[in-house]
Amino acid sequence: MSVNRDHEWWRGAVIYQIYPRSFLDTNGDGIGDLIGIAEGLEYVADLGVDGIWISPFFKSPMDDFGYDVSDYLDVDPMFGHLSDFDQIVTTAHDLGLKVIIDQVYSHTSSQHAWFEESRQSGDNPKSDWYVWADAKLDGSPPNNWQSTFACPAWTWDARRQQYYMHNFLPSQPDLNLHNVEVQDALLDVARFWLERGVDGFRLDAINCGMHDPELRDNPPAPPGIRNETRPSFMQLPKYNMSHDAMPEVLERLREVADAYGPVFTVAEVGTPDPLATMKEYTVGTKRLNTAYGFEFLGTQELTPERVKEILGGWAGEPDEGWPSWAFSNHDAPRAVSRWGTDFELSHRARLISLLQLSLRGNIFVYQGEELGLPQAHIPFEKLQDPEAFTNWPHTLGRDGARTPMPWKHDQRYAGFSTKEPWLPVGRDHQQLAVDTQQGDPGSVLSFFRQIIQLRKSSPALKYGEIEFIDAPKGVLAFVRTTHEESAYCVFNLGNDPIEWSLPDNPEIRVCAEVGINSSGGEVPTSLGGYCGYVGFEK
Repeated sequence: MSVNRDHEWWRGAVIYQIYPRSFLDTNGDGIGDLIGIAEGLEYVADLGVDGIWISPFFKSPMDDFGYDVSDYLDVDPMFGHLSDFDQIVTTAHDLGLKVIIDQVYSHTSSQHAWFEESRQSGDNPKSDWYVWADAKLDGSPPNNWQSTFACPAWTWDARRQQYYMHNFLPSQPDLNLHNVEVQDALLDVARFWLERGVDGFRLDAINCGMHDPELRDNPPAPPGIRNETRPSFMQLPKYNMSHDAMPEVLERLREVADAYGPVFTVAEVGTPDPLATMKEYTVGTKRLNTAYGFEFLGTQELTPERVKEILGGWAGEPDEGWPSWAFSNHDAPRAVSRWGTDFELSHRARLISLLQLSLRGNIFVYQGEELGLPQAHIPFEKLQDPEAFTNWPHTLGRDGARTPMPWKHDQRYAGFSTKEPWLPVGRDHQQLAVDTQQGDPGSVLSFFRQIIQLRKSSPALKYGEIEFIDAPKGVLAFVRTTHEESAYCVFNLGNDPIEWSLPDNPEIRVCAEVGINSSGGEVPTSLGGYCGYVGFEK
């Protein structure tokens, strides 16, 4: 199998996700802002990452914390001004960082001017910009579609005397991307931000951008997939998302992006079985560069079988797209609290980072992962997330992963703000603050920087093919190869020690390890529980 040597800047890159509300507050209102991001970029650049992805900062009523956009072309006042965003771009580029921003093209806020016009009547210029449908004869919704937020995907609007569709909150009506005028308007949004110097887009929930025009009922989910924590998990989302015409829209977006140079485009795909959709959205050279789903984000137990299953879908076949991987983000409980919980926190954080940065594909790192931050416990009275309220106490919600970034261990609110933050600082986070780890060579932060540099200096880890190696139960082993080098990656993901070493006795120099006391870089013959190493053939 040949290796794609078209080394665009994004291929194999490590992107650091910044959640603006929780990164750094500079105006003392308890909410992070764009100036805070600009001030924190030197720290991010020192990690060695290639770029940043900034979650939404656009004007919004914040029903879903920015993913309900009321104006695509302006900054919400709580975050600052357009000039502050321009400063981020300038500072980031000066530091050698690329800037990726979220684009939410599947839906808007109900307060967006487009929707306010659309809902006025069935014959105005934007009447078909959203998904409208008549009620059934008995007044019930047009079909059985359910939204992610545990309610029907239809809300009655008295002005139009019709239902409108929403895959998310009722205040997040779905755009009708079957309408070419809507596509044109969104492409103009992309051009606006590309003109301001952004280097790429993360396309939020883009598989939700098109629905079945026939409005057919979704089938029930089979027993192996069915989850009764919410109605949307009890059906297969066959008709309310992932429509066959969506790739044509992505091709139009890619054409716009290519006019501005090597712009990075990544799809977020959230379905019970995302692989086929991710591959469809990234195949060839006319669609998106890459895609990621919730395979790792939704995995509760990390096993070699699960990792091989997920990675095995991206074998590097001709014309295949390029994968991306996130272990944590603003929508999922932090990986360090989900995996390897029998082991000490910093040990878990090191092993998880070493594994993630060994994978073939792009790597998305969520703010605080480099510090080993665990999921924070948020008492009910402090919850902010509408999903947390809806599903309490059956799910952890998203607030516990969105708490403020801890900068200083000896300051109130961990140096994030001078005022009580919008979410409390995690109980265990203050002692893991940036200032406590910065100068400590044994800290999780120092280890993270070390392995980032290892990945950047290694063509095999950044671009190489992946081949799995037969190993005992509980052990994940694979080799990443280019014509220049081979990197061997071995992880015991179980609790028990195992006597085992690589077959065929390759001469390996270990360059990064967790839980292994190897001397002089020698390959260990015994693997302790939840340990691993990366080594290069001599």
